[in-house]
Amino acid sequence: MDRPLSHLRVLDLTRILAGPWAAQTLADLGAEVIKVERPRAGDDTRSWGPPWLKDAAGADTAESAYFLSVNRGKKSVTVDLSKPAGQRLVRALAAKSDVLIENYKVGDLARYGLAYDDVRKANPGIVYCSVTGFGQDGPYAQRPGYDFVFQGMCGLMSITGERDELAGGGPQKVGIAVTDVLTGMYASLAITAAIAHRQLTGTGQYIDLALLDTLVAFNANSILNYWCSGEIPQRFGNAHANIVPYEAFASADGHIILAVGNDGQFASFCRIAGRPELAEDPRFRTNPERVRHRAVLVPIVQAIVRQRTSRDWIERLEAASVPCGPINNMKEVFENPQVRHRGLALEIPHPAGVPCPTVASPIRFSATPLEHRVPPPRLGEHTREVLGAVLGLSGGEIDSLAAAGIV
Repeated sequence: MDRPLSHLRVLDLTRILAGPWAAQTLADLGAEVIKVERPRAGDDTRSWGPPWLKDAAGADTAESAYFLSVNRGKKSVTVDLSKPAGQRLVRALAAKSDVLIENYKVGDLARYGLAYDDVRKANPGIVYCSVTGFGQDGPYAQRPGYDFVFQGMCGLMSITGERDELAGGGPQKVGIAVTDVLTGMYASLAITAAIAHRQLTGTGQYIDLALLDTLVAFNANSILNYWCSGEIPQRFGNAHANIVPYEAFASADGHIILAVGNDGQFASFCRIAGRPELAEDPRFRTNPERVRHRAVLVPIVQAIVRQRTSRDWIERLEAASVPCGPINNMKEVFENPQVRHRGLALEIPHPAGVPCPTVASPIRFSATPLEHRVPPPRLGEHTREVLGAVLGLSGGEIDSLAAAGIV
């Protein structure tokens, strides 16, 4: 059965994380994704190890876990873009593609005749998406951009981490490169929207995706909290700025997350805790009052939660429909029965002769279900296949290009 984007070809001129994440999402949705890499070196993340995929004997292969995490379902073609013959090859591939994604520095691809204005001359319907740190214009456009910098610059770290006056207080970054992943997600959404527009009008277009813009937008309700109140949002650690009690609490043997989202859930928690009178206390009866009296209520809840084990709390609270949960490590995540049921952990056969682990796409379709059968490619694995099938080059022509170091 065809997947939603099985009719599309994507030329992936990206590396590291944000652009490859977007291209991998399109590959999951069925698009043929041709990843163009540097001969002999490839995407920078191919060397970002350890850890590495292990072969059947338990020895390290040349496949880094980082690269494997963001390049499944793609074909790898090696082309030297610094040489005119390599540039001609990539322009020819762009002319036969529906989408081009790139994350070069602003203006870099123009030197190779691969800017949007160059490509659309041969392919007016191309959807061309540029992913950069600061966007295509503005005073910072030429700056390089890194996730950590954006987490600080865009305000996320100002609301992430424990309060300054408490032990361990101070700004903290999110544990993954959230800026890159989110930008990749926005890019894939923008590309599919542009494809829908092209189907209606026949016209392609240019998409300018910036990591800066993405993470500013990601602040969501915190921005509106500031705009509506005039007060600068502060760090609350694991607590919530607008809901109480809504944070991590120490139990008798670990920690649980208690996420009371409304007054009924708070009453249920109080009943399970053996303290029903708390739900009738005027200071705690409604969420606005609980927020105002946070400093009084939270220590009371802390003392209550410490009296039982995490498992005991979770079983009792779940039975009463009070949102709660454990704080799992990565091993525990994939031992969770719901995660197992949803089939999120997969293995794909890999040319190294061992299964390649991967996480299933969270997108579920009723009519066009996704499949995960193609592992992340080895460097240059599909060069001959693509140049022959897409561009019609003969084996001798490809041999000549390889001898000249072009591919």
